[in-house]
Amino acid sequence: MKRIKVGAAALNQTPLDWEGNYRRISEAIQAARKDDVSLLCLPEMAISGYGCQDTFHSLDVVNRSWDMLERIVPQTQGIAVAVGLPLLSGAAIYNAVALVASGTIVGLAAKRHLAGDGVHYEPRWFKPWPVGGRSYAEHSDGRIPLGDYIFELNGVRIGFEICEEAWVADRPGAELARLGADVILNPSASHFAFGKQKIRERFILDGSRAFGVTYVYANLLGNDSGRIIYDGSCLIAEGGEMLAAGPRLGHAEMYLTSAVVDIGRSRMRRARSASFQADPVNDDEQLISGALAWSNVPATQPQATSAAWENSAQRDEEAFTRAVALGLLDYLRKSRSWGWVISLSGGADSAAVTALCALSLQLAAQELGFEGLKARLRHIPQAQEASDLTTLCRVMITTVYQSTRHSGEVTRKAAETVAEAFNATHHEWSVDGLVAEYTSLVETAVQQKLRWHQHDLALQNIQARARAPGIWMMANIENKLLLATSNRSEAAVGYTTMDGDTCGGLSPIAGIDKAFLRRWLQWMEREGPVELQPVSELQVINAQVPTAELRPTEQGQTDEEDLMPYPVLDAIEKLAIRDKLSPVEVAQQMRVVFPNSERTTIGQWVRRFFELWSRNQWKRERFAPSFHIDDENLDPKTWCRYPILSGGFRLELAALDQWLQQEHS
Repeated sequence: MKRIKVGAAALNQTPLDWEGNYRRISEAIQAARKDDVSLLCLPEMAISGYGCQDTFHSLDVVNRSWDMLERIVPQTQGIAVAVGLPLLSGAAIYNAVALVASGTIVGLAAKRHLAGDGVHYEPRWFKPWPVGGRSYAEHSDGRIPLGDYIFELNGVRIGFEICEEAWVADRPGAELARLGADVILNPSASHFAFGKQKIRERFILDGSRAFGVTYVYANLLGNDSGRIIYDGSCLIAEGGEMLAAGPRLGHAEMYLTSAVVDIGRSRMRRARSASFQADPVNDDEQLISGALAWSNVPATQPQATSAAWENSAQRDEEAFTRAVALGLLDYLRKSRSWGWVISLSGGADSAAVTALCALSLQLAAQELGFEGLKARLRHIPQAQEASDLTTLCRVMITTVYQSTRHSGEVTRKAAETVAEAFNATHHEWSVDGLVAEYTSLVETAVQQKLRWHQHDLALQNIQARARAPGIWMMANIENKLLLATSNRSEAAVGYTTMDGDTCGGLSPIAGIDKAFLRRWLQWMEREGPVELQPVSELQVINAQVPTAELRPTEQGQTDEEDLMPYPVLDAIEKLAIRDKLSPVEVAQQMRVVFPNSERTTIGQWVRRFFELWSRNQWKRERFAPSFHIDDENLDPKTWCRYPILSGGFRLELAALDQWLQQEHS
């Protein structure tokens, strides 16, 4: 029996950060060698970073990627390493992975199935590798095999499924198994979304069992290029059994996951299976051999475990907390910002953003230690002077409550309480004078008095916009990142003031709906993340009815009266935008979801949603970058494209009216 140790490394890479990416790759190789790993899989596009976007079409980017690969090659003495990079061959750029062993590039594999939906846009940059295609890449050090090969290193056969290829029906793994692959490596860049980890685990386990192989999966980690957050969580399976699972959503720059596998045992499993059919390998055409002296290691028991939070009953709340916390800290580091500034209104959204900023520091300190966290923030002078986590939060998180005459004591006190609970540096000021001055200027220009019954929207919006200059100025002075606080429910219907509450360089909660945020805040108040304490002070937020506080107090403004109940709004959004149903179809489904609601009321809700959705695409186009949290994102740049100008569903809404009339008759 041949027992070898295989490994996978999660790397927190950054697009075009050549030296930083190279350093982290080198650290992974050194850690693997120290751990006696003989075969190491690194993530997809580990050299260049996955999110290079249109710079993949730059010849300089392609050439630098190869130059970095050549710097990596000498580090592979006594070890085999698979590392991803963009590759120019002929007149096409491919999403490729190089297998390097004992100081030699053994060969290259290229991705057949490109990810082209949702946040992924690979067909824009890469060409799919033709099935069964085998060629050579021409480089200064000779012709290197490129394509659908089996790579053999001292008797161990290795094949590749690159990220998306494990998610498709005709997985390359089936063909690789027939050709006698012992190990399938999967270098991936798989983004975070609710529930996605279970799917990954399933296809890795199923692949290892069905193909009769050792399956090694490596993933990127962290906020790669602004919008997407990668889980990490490398996985190793053999014969349908998970042998090792690495940390998920962690704050270190590199995690190595390893396991001892028995190549002989895998081969005997295939031999015993009556359904397994082997195809002889034509050595001249399909098999590429390289040199590697495997280290035979003793057998060990499976080590796969999961963090305590992975098994929490509130799994989505835990995952949301850790994903956004990681995304915020990575965005801060990679943008070289010194902290965060939040316009803290005393409502749910800004309270959630403030909490997530503090949680990003708490979770990182919990994992890395306080000094380790400060080392990650070495670009922030004031952070180096902090003596504890409380002081660091006060240095890095700035909140401001900006009142007008319509602001109430409840929200003022709530903002103060939340800021203190999360150790933010808090300020209060009034923008009422600015609102009055702007209003007076416009009244003089139009020669009329602005009145609420006639100019409601303009009088609401000027209050939100008057808050923008001061908070931007605070962010500029402190060299911090201004965070916008709009959520996805508001984005869907445009219930937000452009150049007001949308101001910011990052909108961390624009990818999640209001109903989830309210549930998350209640969970934070009562339970909180595993190994952290709940924050009882959030009761001052959870006890409130959401309100913009932009109309006179006596009008009793609430968000849900302006729009519709948030659970209703979110249900309509899923049916209309995610499922692409017409207004009539949405109304029919809503009668099932909300059976106690009147048909006329449902019709009004559906009509209002579609009218506001089509009218406010221009706002969504202008939102600051947001994190991709689930597979229902409304970001027009990465997920949900809709025309800015459209017919506004006029015929479709007329059909809705006809349907409602038929229901009444």
